[in-house]
Amino acid sequence: MGLSAAFFDLDKTVIAKSSALAFGRPFYRDGLISRRDVVKTAYAQMMFRLGGGTDEQSMARTRDYMAALCKGWRVEQVQQIVAETLNDLINPYVYAEAAALIAEHQAAGRDVVLVSASGDEMVRPIGALLGITDIIATRMAIVDGRYSGAVEFYSAGPAKVVGVRKLAEERGYDLAECYAYSDSSSDLPLLESVGHPSVVNPDRALRRVALLRSWPVLEFRHPVPLGRRLRDRPAVPVAAALSVGVGVAIGVALYGRHRRTRAAAA
Repeated sequence: MGLSAAFFDLDKTVIAKSSALAFGRPFYRDGLISRRDVVKTAYAQMMFRLGGGTDEQSMARTRDYMAALCKGWRVEQVQQIVAETLNDLINPYVYAEAAALIAEHQAAGRDVVLVSASGDEMVRPIGALLGITDIIATRMAIVDGRYSGAVEFYSAGPAKVVGVRKLAEERGYDLAECYAYSDSSSDLPLLESVGHPSVVNPDRALRRVALLRSWPVLEFRHPVPLGRRLRDRPAVPVAAALSVGVGVAIGVALYGRHRRTRAAAA
């Protein structure tokens, strides 16, 4: 357990897609969702990639839709589908820059926490893929091994801060010494809750806030499968991200060190 932590949003921050929507096809294949649901999922994926659908009302609609959709599903079946398809659907889309930054935080003795609106059954295996055990994610109510259609905790917007503060209290973190990363303006409360916020691939609204507040702006552009990252790690340093801003945020310190390393090697 570290003395501080780095909190990472998942979608478009650590991975280059929506974790919740990525599993639509295997859910359809196994009969959990209909063809109509597949179309809705594809549309939601398109809106996600275009940067829309992240306001509070849209998130609430998504929460209610997903809660109703998964009502009656067996939790064990969902976990099995995620385990069987994780390598194909998620592994190739993990940003190399994010994986390197996570490793930097862990090497510095900080705990790394994934904070996502996606379901715990999806986020926890993704965390394990990255060597992360601390997860703050949406939890669905379960009755007799099946989802009841109720949401116990929706980890989105301001609710993420509730989860972060609870963990900080349990662990003794000083949030002023902690770090947070996100792409979405909906996570502004999360970023404001720590002393060292950075934005990653930000939407336009969040980019404006970051520039006004001189927060580092990081651009992650290289999704690389885990096996290739292990083979080619020196070729994809954290310096591949562009850090803009001033202050003592971690983007400056970590990325600057990698730039100097590359310059010396050249």
